[in-house]
Amino acid sequence: MAQDTLDLPLNFKFWLNKAVAWDQATTLESQQDVCLHLPQLQKFLQQIYETLKHMDFPMAIQRFPLIGQLLGRLCWNPFVIGYDENQKILMWCLCCLYCSEPQNPVELEANIWIRSLLCHLLSSSKLGLNEVGTISQALGYTSPDYYPKLLKNMVLSLVTELRVNHLNGFSIQKIIPDRQIKAMSLLCVPLLTLPDILPLLEALLTYHGDEPKEILCSEFLEGVNEAFLQKKIVLSESAVLSLWLRHLPSLEKATLHLFENLISRHRNFPQEMECFIKDSLLPHVACHPSIFRIVDEIFRNALLETNGTSEVLTIIQIFTRCFAQAFQKDNEQLKFPLKSYFPYASSSLIMVLLQNPKDLPPGLWCQHLNYISEILQKIVEDQSIQSCGNLFEHWFLFIHFGEWADIAAEELLMLRAESPAALLWLLAFYYNSCDRNQERTQTMVDAREAHGSIMKLFSRTPLSVKDLQAVAGESSEADTRHPYIQRLTRHLLLNFLLLSPEGHKIAQEFITTQTDEIANEFLNLIAHTTYRWSRLGIETLRPGKLARDLLQELQCYRTKSVLL
Repeated sequence: MAQDTLDLPLNFKFWLNKAVAWDQATTLESQQDVCLHLPQLQKFLQQIYETLKHMDFPMAIQRFPLIGQLLGRLCWNPFVIGYDENQKILMWCLCCLYCSEPQNPVELEANIWIRSLLCHLLSSSKLGLNEVGTISQALGYTSPDYYPKLLKNMVLSLVTELRVNHLNGFSIQKIIPDRQIKAMSLLCVPLLTLPDILPLLEALLTYHGDEPKEILCSEFLEGVNEAFLQKKIVLSESAVLSLWLRHLPSLEKATLHLFENLISRHRNFPQEMECFIKDSLLPHVACHPSIFRIVDEIFRNALLETNGTSEVLTIIQIFTRCFAQAFQKDNEQLKFPLKSYFPYASSSLIMVLLQNPKDLPPGLWCQHLNYISEILQKIVEDQSIQSCGNLFEHWFLFIHFGEWADIAAEELLMLRAESPAALLWLLAFYYNSCDRNQERTQTMVDAREAHGSIMKLFSRTPLSVKDLQAVAGESSEADTRHPYIQRLTRHLLLNFLLLSPEGHKIAQEFITTQTDEIANEFLNLIAHTTYRWSRLGIETLRPGKLARDLLQELQCYRTKSVLL
């Protein structure tokens, strides 16, 4: 090897002359000459690569001033790149010359030239298919399928080398320097959506270098994330996990992209929301606690910024349900404890909230709700955690599993609760966690009054819109109740409209008299409730068809109102 290295300058001149001759001649004799020298050329290119990978751009140009001419001519020779591993070796040589941080115009210009060559090598649409008739026919390929097969083989070879490199780790046998892998990632950016490049993208995403610093360039990570979000490429779950773990901005963008799409397109369609959330892979990837905590922080900020609108609550709850399904499926061996996802909340509360209502008989729901209420009341009354911040963490956890609050509201109206005070306390906590002792006492007084007023509506026949408006606080000039109590009242009132035959008759008339904001809140609650009944398989116990009909009528009415 030492002698080969010493002979490189002499060999370089020989092969450059050959490249020039092959470039200018198109006769059968010149093509035969190319084929005759291909094995020796590959050995020479391998020697060049072994030398270049220990040099930066200035050193390489000083040692081989005409390296650009040689590589450029060889990259455009279809016989050369079609032989064995020449195409791959040429790519690695170009990556060695690439400057990750160009310092002058020469290096900038060189980078542009290198990118164009690599695009040419990797893209079957840029390889000049008309120039390879003779060789492709000799190999038994037609022009349309020659380069795709060549590209697939080259990508497979690169992926294999990356995996071997990764397995070698810190050993001296490592084949590819980290700086070349960084250059390769940048040079893949223009080719991200080529189907045959996908295995290389996944190999790069799951590759980790020796240094703690990120080895892949940010342009590559951002480009892959954007292509994935726009459905231009399909990545495996492991590749997506690696992408979002190593590049926080991509994870944040993916979460915001999901949030914006759910709000703008699917806000009143929980079933579509669930499909869209699962399709994003976020719930599955969030089984890694680091991913979950970041996504959850974004949800927390959205909740605070919107003052807990029903749309945001619904998104958090559906996402949590999808996450819980993935967690229970993928965490059969408990890779991560539940506490790692909710580090500031009570472990016993986490476990009881994680219980899926579908796995319990409806007759046991009140008992389970009483247990949730008991745990939360103990936490609230604990003097050591009475700061609003600590209470917020437990409230925020409860918000994730808000389905239990919905069930509590139903049970309160169906008179199945042995201890309605516990369920009413739970519902009041759901809408306001940070009341002080005196304020909480008043909240409970207001909540009991609202609940009592709604229960009286069951015996009122016929029922009028004015009766509903009186309970909702619209008959007086100014509703002095706290906004949290107003929302709690609307939640109970909505369940009355769905569970009472008399209420259902005038539900649409009543809701259409509300402001747009409140009408949207009712619409979201109806959609959420009807979907929950269907998902839990309890439509036979609830007026599910009537609720779906009401939802459809209201959606049609809202659509017409917008058009007008």
